[in-house]
Amino acid sequence: MNDSDVSKQIDQMVRFIHQEAEEKANEISVSAEEEFNIEKLQLLEAEKKKIKQEYERKEKQVEIRKKIEYSMQLNASRIKVLQAQDDVVNSMKDAASKELLVLSSNDTLYRNLLKDLIVQSLLRLKEPAVLLRCREDDLHVVEEVLDSAAQEYADKENVYLPEIIVDNNVFLPPAPTSDQNVHDLHCSGGVVLASRDGKIVFENTLDARLDVLFRSKLPEIRKQLFGQVAA
Repeated sequence: MNDSDVSKQIDQMVRFIHQEAEEKANEISVSAEEEFNIEKLQLLEAEKKKIKQEYERKEKQVEIRKKIEYSMQLNASRIKVLQAQDDVVNSMKDAASKELLVLSSNDTLYRNLLKDLIVQSLLRLKEPAVLLRCREDDLHVVEEVLDSAAQEYADKENVYLPEIIVDNNVFLPPAPTSDQNVHDLHCSGGVVLASRDGKIVFENTLDARLDVLFRSKLPEIRKQLFGQVAA
């Protein structure tokens, strides 16, 4: 083989090497581009998923906030309705309280009522000796009906006449006046009886009886007024 043939063979080998290198380079470039595209797609999908999750989280927050605001508005409306209902009921009770004053101003009627209240209190306590308190304005009426009330109790229970001590030092609060604060102590009439040792007390004032009646009839009153039984 002469020099010319050797040179041709070398050139041929060089071209082959170059061609193979180019092919390998192209393969590497294509493979790299594919991997890049795949990774780019994965990153894009991950970012889209992240954005979607963030959007859903904020959407839930907005929905929760709307529900909270709606619930607060609904509760505020319910409170206003209940307050309005309470105002109506309290106005009825205030009107009833004023009627008690009319009752206590009727001498004959109130005299009989005081006697009945004393008898009822004695029947509740069933004590041989009691302490009685009344309004100072009612003291003379109480003293007038005391004996007959004690006798009626003794006849009903078939017991000896009870000893009733009227407290002349401490009286129940006076009747309310038109300009009086609603929170001031007052008494529309009636009596309070207690055992001698003070352990048993029975409050039988007109105000106390009205409170008991109102509490027991409140569901019925609300139903009549508002068409429902409120708690």
